[in-house]
This record gives sequence, C-alpha cells and structure tokens, in this order.
Amino acid sequence: MTANTPAIKLLQAAKIAFRVVEYEFDHDAGNLALHAAKSIGLSPHQVFKTLMVEAAQRPACVIIPADRSVSMKRVAQALSQKSAEMMPTAVAERVTGYRVGGISPFGQKQKIPMLLDQTAMECSEVAVNGGRRGLIVVLSPDRIKDVVSAKIADLCA
Repeated sequence: MTANTPAIKLLQAAKIAFRVVEYEFDHDAGNLALHAAKSIGLSPHQVFKTLMVEAAQRPACVIIPADRSVSMKRVAQALSQKSAEMMPTAVAERVTGYRVGGISPFGQKQKIPMLLDQTAMECSEVAVNGGRRGLIVVLSPDRIKDVVSAKIADLCA
C-alpha cells in the first residue's frame, strides 16, 4: 500500500475491506471533494467530504456528499445543540492531526462525534479522504458508520 496515514492504519487494524485511490490534488480546485470525484471517476453522490464543525464549543465531524452543502441547523439538531458553525482551519488541523484538504474521518487525534449524511446509506460504497491530500479510501458506508460510531442523519441543506 502506498499510503501509511493514521486513517489507513486504523482501517487495516480494524480489518475493514477498503481500497485506496490516489489522484492529483489541486489546491485551487474550489470544491475539493468535487475535484476528487471527477479525478477518480466516481459520482459526486458517492464521494463524501469531511467537514469539521463546532457546536457548544465542542468539535464534531460531518461527512456529506461532495455535491451538497451542509445545513448547520441540521448539524446542530443532530448534535442536540442550538447552533453549529464551521471550525477554523487551524483548529481543525490541530484537532484532527490532518491538513485541510486531507482530513479523514478515520484516525483523528481525538475521538469526537461523527455525523454521516443519510444519503451514504443508499450507496453500496462511498469514498472519503484517506488522511492525505490526493488520497481517497473507498468502502461500505456501513463500515464508516461502524468504525467511527457515526450517527446517521439528514445533514444537507
């Protein structure tokens, strides 16, 4: 395996079936998840972006389709909070141990609440960041849910 990120190590240790796909990362691509989807030839409905948020000053990770926008109201509801907001880049990188554009839901430095958009469960497999810019892991949404103890919710606007 060409990548040895904390995300890959965690999936291997958990004996989760997954495959790795690498692509040329373009920092100027705008929507990085849509760029990843196009680069690896998967539908934007199957490629999920990892967003870091704060609710009641606590971190959480939100995993939604590349072609959708997050609803902070729905995120807050899923976390049983009044409001939620995007986490500043520097804080997200410190909390996760990953650089923005390479944040994986797997192998983060801290155990935090994970929210997975319900649309993932409609797919046989989905792609999420593998812990490095230009690195994707493709696996069953059930495995994502199990490995990170994700709550399934309607998270998109």
